[in-house]
Amino acid sequence: MTNLNKANRTSAFPFIERLPVIVVVGVLAVVIVFALGGVTAKSAVAACNSDAETVEAAVTAFRTDNPSLVPTPTLLTSSSHGGPFLRSWPSNGARYAITLRHSGEVMVAVPSRAAAVPYDSRNPCGAVS
Repeated sequence: MTNLNKANRTSAFPFIERLPVIVVVGVLAVVIVFALGGVTAKSAVAACNSDAETVEAAVTAFRTDNPSLVPTPTLLTSSSHGGPFLRSWPSNGARYAITLRHSGEVMVAVPSRAAAVPYDSRNPCGAVS
C-alpha cells in the first residue's frame, strides 16, 4: 500500500517556496515600468524638436519660393505656391502643439505652460513630458 500512495502524490513546490519568486518577478516588473517611463518622456521631447525643426525648414523653403507671402499651415501643406512643403501638419495634442505666428515664426505650445513660446533650438521643447 505504501508504494501506491507514493505513486499518486505529485511532487510540487509549496506556496511558501513560490512566494519569493513571485515577489522578485513583481519587483523586476515595477523597475522595468518606471525605466520605460523615462524613455517615453525623452522620446516626446525628441519628437517635438524634430517636428519644430521640420516646420522651420518648411517655412524657410516657403519664404525662399514666395517672399511676398506669409506662411500658414494651409499654405505649407497644400500643393499651391510650389508646395507642399510639408506632407501634413505635425501634432501630438497630448504633449505639444506646433503653431505659427502671423509673422511665420514657429511656436511650441505645451499643456503645462500658459501660452505658446517661440521655438528656440538652444532650449527646444523643454517643458514637454
